[in-house]
Amino acid sequence: MPTETPATDSVEEVGSPDSPPRIRPQTYILLFCAEYVGDPCMAVFSGSYITTLGKVGVGEYAARSTISRMLRRGTLEKVRRGKRIYLRPSKHTRDTLEEGGNRAWHSAVQRDWDGRWTLLGFTFPEQRRADRHLLRSRLVWAGFGMLQNGLWIAPRVVDVREVLDGLPGNDGLKVFHATVADPTEVSTLVRDAWDLTALRGAYEGFLARWDVDDPLPQAEDDLARQLALLAEWLMLVRHDPGLPVQLLPGDWPAVRAEHVALRLRESLARGARRAAESVIESIQVPPASRDAVR
Repeated sequence: MPTETPATDSVEEVGSPDSPPRIRPQTYILLFCAEYVGDPCMAVFSGSYITTLGKVGVGEYAARSTISRMLRRGTLEKVRRGKRIYLRPSKHTRDTLEEGGNRAWHSAVQRDWDGRWTLLGFTFPEQRRADRHLLRSRLVWAGFGMLQNGLWIAPRVVDVREVLDGLPGNDGLKVFHATVADPTEVSTLVRDAWDLTALRGAYEGFLARWDVDDPLPQAEDDLARQLALLAEWLMLVRHDPGLPVQLLPGDWPAVRAEHVALRLRESLARGARRAAESVIESIQVPPASRDAVR
């Protein structure tokens, strides 16, 4: 499951009680790869991706454009067999999907907090705008919230070396582990760094759509339902910092939503796999095939 995050073409936002989140086509492709293209020697016919995206309402033109962008970025690799094009996630993408999958299904709240925080301050020059955007995305995924401009906090000890991996020139970064001292109120830190009202609304929206007898009745099959479920859940956990339980309201909906997501993930798995197998046309290729090109 992606932590890139997954970087795509426009801003994804968590849903609300009134509307589901807006999911980008690349997210669906990455989730499809995470579930069904884990074998590094497996490459799937490009038409299989397009058909799958059609199940979740993505048109052919948008699907092809998304695939082209993912190839240019190195997110996917291309393998030719005659006139046919097959695609597989790159090694970096597979590693990212594995790490993201572990992160996505961790507990929605912290129950063993020791009171320590990680503080990260940074300043990047204007010409490093892309690096600044990437770092902010990674910080959100790692559970940080912006306390004030250039200063981010997380309610745990974070190994920021993983967050910074691949980012050049980190001279402008300063990292501390600390505890809160009087007269600072922890509740004020939480309120300033995270919008819990919006996050609560997102969880309540998720429950309204999925904790029902017949979730997503308009979906074509269980594969479409599975991808929609995983995508919406990913949006939630990406924006949820995993706050300690003692810092959350007593009626916080995250735990209930997590139980619903896990139950549906299991109940949809068999039907989704059957639907995926009916769509997937694949070939086996060496892990470092010479005919794999971007």
